[in-house]
Amino acid sequence: MKVDGKPYRTIWPGADGTTVQVIDQTLLPHAFVVRDLTTMEDAEHAIRSMIVRGAPLIGATAGYGMALAMATDPSDAMLARAYTVLLASRPTAVNLRWALDDLRALLQPMPAARRREAAYRRAAEICDEDAEICRRIGQHGLVEIQRIAAAKKAGATINALTHCNAGWLATVDWGTALSPIYHAHNAGIPIHVWVDETRPRNQGASLTAWELGKHGVPHTVIADNAGGHLMQRGQVDFCITGTDRTTRRGDVCNKIGTYLKALAAHDNGVPFFVGLPYPTIDWTIADGLSDIPIEERAQSEVSRISGRTSSGEIATVDLLPEGSPAANPAFDVTPARLVTALITERGVCAASEAGLLSLYPEQSRAA
Repeated sequence: MKVDGKPYRTIWPGADGTTVQVIDQTLLPHAFVVRDLTTMEDAEHAIRSMIVRGAPLIGATAGYGMALAMATDPSDAMLARAYTVLLASRPTAVNLRWALDDLRALLQPMPAARRREAAYRRAAEICDEDAEICRRIGQHGLVEIQRIAAAKKAGATINALTHCNAGWLATVDWGTALSPIYHAHNAGIPIHVWVDETRPRNQGASLTAWELGKHGVPHTVIADNAGGHLMQRGQVDFCITGTDRTTRRGDVCNKIGTYLKALAAHDNGVPFFVGLPYPTIDWTIADGLSDIPIEERAQSEVSRISGRTSSGEIATVDLLPEGSPAANPAFDVTPARLVTALITERGVCAASEAGLLSLYPEQSRAA
């Protein structure tokens, strides 16, 4: 995707062949800053502090984190340490574990002298694969948007509603939930996006709105609780979100608040789609409510907020009465029964075990 006319991915190798560069998403939308990751610990910090975020990008960063570890010390001890440290950085997104398992399986049998080159090569392949997967998600999702457009008056605007950020900033390129929207916009379909602000970290207001604006997609930021009202008034044609982990039976774990949007969509007959790449499917679990760990993040994300003042300075302010505690579960689980369809790189399927296996038959033994 492009920022002020220049194409960017969210993560890429630096010119020296060792450093890894990422966009610091904690500073958006007010500042566009590229950070250098030079050690495995830098990669771990980037994931934990949400300099990078979004399940696919977390996985890609973990892959490069393993490569940075091998550049420092390609020993068995460092391989084991890097795996453990990086795995603990974010507990919910399954892409993290998937990438680390992939790199560990590749590197463990190798002599130490070959590990650095192999790790960087595989991390780059994971990034290229993710970009292509997201492009294909967009193509399959475009078909669904075209069906919705065909049912409306010719030339009428299609209104989508999103939650959190599942665009190119959450992946390596294109995005998951936003990829179909970008494809529709590029195809000339008049589309407008209602962008949930997504408290407490405001990924919708800060990230989704920023990248849609950079690409020229019409959008409007709304308070998180406005979505149901808009659906009741017929102002939402479909909802689409991403996911950090999806069970083999189609339960979807995503940013806190997704479940409420799915309930409102179900009550109002609005299609609720989820865009996801195959590494986000956790074939080892069936029940999202009981089996997916929900990350509890710092109270300060709820009690404080940052923004740009009228003087142009970035300031952080307190929101709560002094002494009031805050709870901050970062994700919730949307049961499969509330999901209209899953949009993957292989096609569109029902949110069910049978639906997923129809696209991924090789997983029948695991399931």
